[in-house]
Amino acid sequence: MRSGYKFQPMLRKKAKEELNDLMKGRLMKWRRHETVERIDRPTKLDRARALGYKAKPGFVLARVATKKGGRRRARYHRGRKPTKAGMVHFTSKQSLQAIAEQKAQRKFPNLEVLNSYLAAEDGTTKFFEVILVDPRNPHIINDSKIKWIYQPQQRRRAMRGLTGAEKKARGLR
Repeated sequence: MRSGYKFQPMLRKKAKEELNDLMKGRLMKWRRHETVERIDRPTKLDRARALGYKAKPGFVLARVATKKGGRRRARYHRGRKPTKAGMVHFTSKQSLQAIAEQKAQRKFPNLEVLNSYLAAEDGTTKFFEVILVDPRNPHIINDSKIKWIYQPQQRRRAMRGLTGAEKKARGLR
């Protein structure tokens, strides 16, 4: 017998037209919110659980908005040809997902980033949902599957490239 989580991706594919209207409304709301915002429950429950999320104390979700596209530099106002000014064609060495994880880590310094996934995107912005864990919560310390995050070498994982998105960007998985 299959669990309900196995059917969620199939349902998402079947009702694509209905979900498009729902997602348009959500994106319009999300654009007006803060860049990093704590949320109560995941948008994609099956994806969140596959990445380690559990609905128990100590787990926190944050929605992070990151701008798509390359990075612009400030204009240098000294004599040179515009093509030599060095303003465009700067791409980040990190993925937008890794940048989103770092934004969440800065916003919640007492939590550790476990993982993240793409929630939605529009023409200019990608929205990621970041799973954060409170390493000092008793429910986390007593859980044998996640208590490894309490160890001192796991501090500020997102800033040191230890999350799944950053390892993938470096070709380690």
